[in-house]
Amino acid sequence: MLGLLYRISDALRRRSLRGDHGALGEDIAHRFLRRCGCTVVAHRYRPRSGAGEIDLVMWERSTLVFVEVKTRASGEYGTPDTAVDAEKRERIHRGARDYTRRAGIEWGRTRFDIVSVTLGKPVRVTWQRDAFGLPEQRRTWATL
Repeated sequence: MLGLLYRISDALRRRSLRGDHGALGEDIAHRFLRRCGCTVVAHRYRPRSGAGEIDLVMWERSTLVFVEVKTRASGEYGTPDTAVDAEKRERIHRGARDYTRRAGIEWGRTRFDIVSVTLGKPVRVTWQRDAFGLPEQRRTWATL
């Protein structure tokens, strides 16, 4: 019974967000990360200085993770994560510095991830952990 209610709720949410791919992708990523055991503590965090927005802030065990969510309607023009360029990374870094300073969290306990959502049938979600680290340190989880 509960599964049916979740499916109905998902269908209604997707219908209401039909024209807003970004919000729909963030919603899908949020639910995906929660299912993976993460605790989401902030959504669309924006520092007072306005120096960039962080889509999701979450805890994965003892690591504070700043997540950039990128959504595309299809994979026709490449994967969504390719849209995260150096300028976008810098804005996310500034926002993350602000968040950790305000929350009193050590910078060494943080990580930057990218969740790519490709809408379609089926929806494809790819979670790149430590996406801003060195290439040999990156690990990708792909499900859905």
